[in-house]
Amino acid sequence: MSPDYFAFYGLPESFLPDEAALKRLYYAKSRETHPDFHATSAPENQAEMLRQATLNTDAYRTLSDPDLRMAYLLRQHGLLEEGKQEQLPPDFLMDMMDLNEQLMDLETSPDAAVQAQVAAEAQAIADTLDAGIQPVLAGYEQLPADHRPAALQQIRTYYLKKRYLLRIQQQVATFAARS
Repeated sequence: MSPDYFAFYGLPESFLPDEAALKRLYYAKSRETHPDFHATSAPENQAEMLRQATLNTDAYRTLSDPDLRMAYLLRQHGLLEEGKQEQLPPDFLMDMMDLNEQLMDLETSPDAAVQAQVAAEAQAIADTLDAGIQPVLAGYEQLPADHRPAALQQIRTYYLKKRYLLRIQQQVATFAARS
């Protein structure tokens, strides 16, 4: 299990943390742990400050990026594993079949109009997913502990769908770069 970045900053676990507070805490910890301020201290203290500075950088990098933060929180709750093939809902995969077929057609016969259509469809699906999950993300912090697992499952499903759509969008961009 990785370190608890929220506890490190004294922040509540949230998918939408106060970004200004996060930045302030990062800079405060950066000043606190900067190696230049500990150059004359004992080697053990210097090593600890370096460890804290690294933790600070890793924590800020993760928590300040919405995708990294979401993946981090899902991993912290055991809902996402590195390198594991995650299962998507069958109904979503059925909906994606048409887009995948259009992508295969683009591979053999490029068509700018089809490419634009696939890009627009993928973006519309992504926008719908974003709009649907936003209330869950915004309300997560206030949920009672016994309601959080259900919200986390919704967020996990959203995350996996977004990753899938991102791959489709990247394929479409690859086709666009070829033409």
